[in-house]
Amino acid sequence: MHPIVSALKHHKTTVVLVALEIALTCAIVTNALFLIGDRVAAMRVVTGVADHELVWARTTGLDLGQDTRMGADIDADLAALRGMPGVESVAMANTLPLSRNYMSVGAWRRPGDKKSEIDNVVEYAGTPGLLHTLGIKLSAGRDFLPQDYVPYTPGLFGSPDSKAPPPTAAIVTHTLAEALWPGENPLGKTFWLDSDGKEPVQVVGVTGHLLNPRITKYQGADRNMILPSTRLVGGVYVLNVRPDMRGAVARDLPGVLTRIDPARMVKAEIYADTIADYYHGDRAMVWVLLVVTGCLLALTALGVVGLSSFWVQQRTRQIGIRRAIGATRRDILRYFQFENLLIVTMGIAVGSLGAVGLNLWLMRRYELAHMPLAWLASGAVVLWSLGQCAVLGPALRASRVPPVVATRTV
Repeated sequence: MHPIVSALKHHKTTVVLVALEIALTCAIVTNALFLIGDRVAAMRVVTGVADHELVWARTTGLDLGQDTRMGADIDADLAALRGMPGVESVAMANTLPLSRNYMSVGAWRRPGDKKSEIDNVVEYAGTPGLLHTLGIKLSAGRDFLPQDYVPYTPGLFGSPDSKAPPPTAAIVTHTLAEALWPGENPLGKTFWLDSDGKEPVQVVGVTGHLLNPRITKYQGADRNMILPSTRLVGGVYVLNVRPDMRGAVARDLPGVLTRIDPARMVKAEIYADTIADYYHGDRAMVWVLLVVTGCLLALTALGVVGLSSFWVQQRTRQIGIRRAIGATRRDILRYFQFENLLIVTMGIAVGSLGAVGLNLWLMRRYELAHMPLAWLASGAVVLWSLGQCAVLGPALRASRVPPVVATRTV
């Protein structure tokens, strides 16, 4: 330790500059690795539905009256879609997980009690067979019964169905149930969709997980409920198909529906593509961060290599003397590796403080998540490994300096 520290004192400016470079790299790389890990984890969250078995379609009327008379054609559409090759089941829904389109309401544990309201609860609604079509599994309770279904469309205004009361039965996620009744069994419990107590809804089933159409800080990932509806104005058709038939069904589906009603446009899409599109921005951010992190690490490694090569060249005589008095190649190699470890550790110590400060700034400015301190260890391991790999080449060259060099340079 002492000879290494003494040698570093003779190159204070160089050591400080390299340590600051490593500190900057540490602060940026640690936060970048955290953001990459956070985005990758978010993209791996399961939707709660049968992702690879679904095809969905949305229809749009070509005339202004299409949306109000669209319900009359739903039965014919569903029958035609069930007859398509490869289709296992069909239902209609107001929206799907990660499809971005949604409606949310407030759920009241007690009417008139503002403190009992759970705001921004996402509404899913669907026709008979929705749970089977989507592949939603219930952890408790039952599916909807025929008498539970009513002509209700979430968020529908200005049409005859807008006056229809909501259903009196609902299936809720564990997240919503825990928010309404912490630690209690939600089955059979009643909540209200208004503050006046005129729209009571009873929980008949619970599903473990069902992602929202959009993940936000206001609604979280899966705080939602499913409501039964006989028909949905402006909803989407959802088809459960054999995975090998998804492409063919998505291709032929518009033609099947336009034969029933030519006065509309039909957009069909494989649901797995919908999920991929939702995370397009996250994937792009991950790749950008990977490129930036890679470039920064490469520049840092080049700096360490250059510094180590310069010092090896400067210390050729000292290395030869150490070899002449008995130092082995392994001793020389360890000397430069330990010297690099000290410089990198100094940089990591300063960079860790910078990483915490940068994360706090990002939290305030861009509302990012708090970085666990464990990520500092990840950044430190990356930089220690990088430093040891970068110094290995110059250190090996130094270890090969023969003892005779000391006599030649005297």
